[in-house]
Amino acid sequence: MLATILLVSLSAGTYDQRVSAVTGTPGFAALWDFVKRDPADQRFDAWKSPGDQTDLRLEVVNYVRDYWGEGRAATYADVPVVNEGPFGKAIHLPTQTDPTFRPLLMVPRSRLRGSRIDVHGPGRSVTLVVWLKRLADSGNHAVAGIWHEGTDLRERGPEAKRVERGQRQYAIFSGLAANNGASAAHVSENGASSFGDKYARNISVTPEKIPVGEWTAVALVFDNRKDTVTSYVDGKATEYWIPDPAAHPFFQWPAGAWERGEYRPPKSFVRTGQGKLAALKVNPFWFPHDLYTPGADAGGPFTIGRVIHMGRNGTSPGLIGGVAVFDRALSRRQIRRLSELVR
Repeated sequence: MLATILLVSLSAGTYDQRVSAVTGTPGFAALWDFVKRDPADQRFDAWKSPGDQTDLRLEVVNYVRDYWGEGRAATYADVPVVNEGPFGKAIHLPTQTDPTFRPLLMVPRSRLRGSRIDVHGPGRSVTLVVWLKRLADSGNHAVAGIWHEGTDLRERGPEAKRVERGQRQYAIFSGLAANNGASAAHVSENGASSFGDKYARNISVTPEKIPVGEWTAVALVFDNRKDTVTSYVDGKATEYWIPDPAAHPFFQWPAGAWERGEYRPPKSFVRTGQGKLAALKVNPFWFPHDLYTPGADAGGPFTIGRVIHMGRNGTSPGLIGGVAVFDRALSRRQIRRLSELVR
């Protein structure tokens, strides 16, 4: 009864109460609610834990201009704010048709290095929560995280003038080929490829799609102690199995590694028959690694709305009303509580 009363009070609470519900959660590292802004220049700023002096103000950049030298510079005018969302404001990500203009919000690597959102290395866990509203069922797109895909895979687009390898840590996507339009939690142990493929393939995904036209909370939880990465939609982490993963467009890669004896999850994550992998559990997904630790002068930025990559595909039209990072694995109850802020 107490939990029910608490959830109702959060959903109907004031702005300060809603912010406190996030900042008071154990492991809190940062919250961009798109209300808090730098009074000097109006850049979006983050709520942080007491005493944290990290500069997490968001820049708006056109990464095509930065890496290919094409297109115009992006400004805050390209990220309009609407009066919606769990905290009362949200950024609107419209569809872009100009292939030389791909804006994103970012904290540059130089400013996030060593911060509480720069989660990596031995024993570290992370939770990422995003409150969003998809405005169209338009495929698979990055939502937020530290996930620099790299500009070195030239077959996916024109050769970049600034070539960098993949520098991935953790991020939320809307599905990818793992399950188009679902909530997907991507993680990497090496910043680059996995399971013998050229792309990163460690991902958990929900069976449910992210709804279109309604406010939704999606979340990623990497629990280093349990060796799992879990995806959530609206506070639920529905168990999801992929039958015949060797025939799946995404999970064929971990399936191939299983056949070679390179990826052998515990029995609770696999179903076998006649020596073959009959099914693979992908929510949660077994990930027996630490998150990628970049070198001293390397690593990707924290981005919102898209990631840096060769494909230069458009943004899924939608609203993002909050992004929060915690440097620990939150419990299901904690994720459920935070998801109620969209109600």
